[in-house]
Amino acid sequence: MSRIFIPLMLALPLTASSQHVVLANPSFEGIPADATVPQGWLPCERGTTPDILPGYWGVYLEASEGESFVGLITRETGTWESIGQRLSSILRKGGCYSMSVDLAHSITYSGYSGPIRLRVWIGSNKCSKHQLVFESPLIEHTQWKTYPFTFRPKSDARYILLEAFHQDPPFSYKGNILIDRLSAIKGCDKT
Repeated sequence: MSRIFIPLMLALPLTASSQHVVLANPSFEGIPADATVPQGWLPCERGTTPDILPGYWGVYLEASEGESFVGLITRETGTWESIGQRLSSILRKGGCYSMSVDLAHSITYSGYSGPIRLRVWIGSNKCSKHQLVFESPLIEHTQWKTYPFTFRPKSDARYILLEAFHQDPPFSYKGNILIDRLSAIKGCDKT
């Protein structure tokens, strides 16, 4: 009897409906500084120098949660910034997952003042972009707004990547996006 019970107990936490994937430093807490990757995150795109805000580049918006948040930019050269991290557990192929993120835009960001969008990717390797799971509209509002989204991985994924991106078609210009309060990744309810 115990042989049947143990494998069943081990399988239960792996279902998407019960999985709760916690992110490291989801509110990007840290000492405000320019060109600094928040603890728990890795720079992914070449030239990524995110800023822990507020207090730099003319950005003084209060954090949505905690004391700080992160700012990512795009450049007129067609380059952009992205950060990522390894997840606490694997997102399973075909599972249903939901999460949310708070986004805002700054009209002052040392000249990087154009509105841009956030893309969220998942992948199996560090900084990989195997599947786009969320793309925000152009963020023009200067106050925090929460964006919830749901997705189903097409293959198992262990990494998440947050990417600042230009307007479509891919125009190249100086822009910024402010990011805070990234939620844990939760399995979707089966109701």
